[in-house]
Amino acid sequence: MTDIFREAGVTIIHLGPSYNSLDDEAMMEFGGALLAEATHADPPRLVVDLSQTEYIGSSFLELLVRAWKRIKARDGALALCEARPFCLEVLEHTRLNRLWPAYSTREEAVAALSIHPNGGDGTRAKHQPD
Repeated sequence: MTDIFREAGVTIIHLGPSYNSLDDEAMMEFGGALLAEATHADPPRLVVDLSQTEYIGSSFLELLVRAWKRIKARDGALALCEARPFCLEVLEHTRLNRLWPAYSTREEAVAALSIHPNGGDGTRAKHQPD
């Protein structure tokens, strides 16, 4: 299940335990929610909470790119938070970590997008290993 809520002018999409590996069915639900929020969130600031996601693949990355393009077209920002080490490694290998800041905590991500609404302060927080 995808939980969507707002905090300090930032929309947060939290992927619950059913998204541990983001199978096809879960991917469809997540994709619909993510793209809808990227299109309609006001203001266009979006944080994707990956705290319960162990694996991301090409379909997931494609959804993030599509959402990011929609957010950017609206002069907004997308950030990730609480990504697991494997997910961070995938983002680094694909160099997509250059597009979206990845914060260690949800609080850091929300604060960064609240203060700097177009994508944080230019620095990227390092994920702290579990």
